[in-house]
Amino acid sequence: MKWRGRAGSQNIEDRRGMSGGGMAVGGGLGGLVLLLIISALTGQNPADLVNTIGTSSDTVAPGAAPADDPQAQFISVVLADTEKTWGRLFSESREGYEAPVLVLFSGSTQSACGLGQSAMGPFYCPADRKVYLDLSFFQELDERFGAPGDFAQAYVVAHEIGHHVQTLTGLSARLQTARQRAGERESNALSVRQELQADCYAGVWGHYAAQEGLLEPGDAEEGLRAAAAIGDDRLQRQSQGTVVPESFTHGSSEQRVEWLRRGLASGSVDSCNTFQ
Repeated sequence: MKWRGRAGSQNIEDRRGMSGGGMAVGGGLGGLVLLLIISALTGQNPADLVNTIGTSSDTVAPGAAPADDPQAQFISVVLADTEKTWGRLFSESREGYEAPVLVLFSGSTQSACGLGQSAMGPFYCPADRKVYLDLSFFQELDERFGAPGDFAQAYVVAHEIGHHVQTLTGLSARLQTARQRAGERESNALSVRQELQADCYAGVWGHYAAQEGLLEPGDAEEGLRAAAAIGDDRLQRQSQGTVVPESFTHGSSEQRVEWLRRGLASGSVDSCNTFQ
């Protein structure tokens, strides 16, 4: 991606080096591996393992990413670009876009959804409308999941921003209510649809980034490779040796690639209705 020399977002909280504490929360991309293992051992629905709510204690004022930290600067530029894209799309159909804060942390940190830990991967907390990211996840994305590249990293951020969009539109709250009333299989199916829509929304951002000439040859393929690497079927096969489709919470590799590709190709929010 062409990002150097471009302005970054001011909506960054850098908590790296701060101590965490509290209760557990999940919901990130990389955290699915850990959740699947815990679920297999305990028999619990993975969705139920991420619902413990805590309080936020580590807080700093949002600002810019450190100038001497290239990876943090890159994430800041991607975040700024999502703000631009979604700001434009929201202005076309509804009130203004409320940009989220992205929290950089190392090891663990508190969120309004409980304790965020590096092992859970990146996640979005609708209770405080913040994205939480330990930059070490990108090394895992490369070495463990075989999905290197800056656009693969950008896809991860854009996916979590997709969850923020779902919160702003009220979809997340409606789904939470529906899942509480549903059985395990139906709840998992709703979770899959929500995650696939976030993948499609990431693609919508990527479409506009390409229109502005920010993507380089091979970037889109990096994102699609990352989406395939974190499909439920592939992660289950890696963690437990078998694939159990009814326990999927994020979608298969094929589904994740398909919906990311749809967003990339169309640039249209209307193309991301995974609930039809």
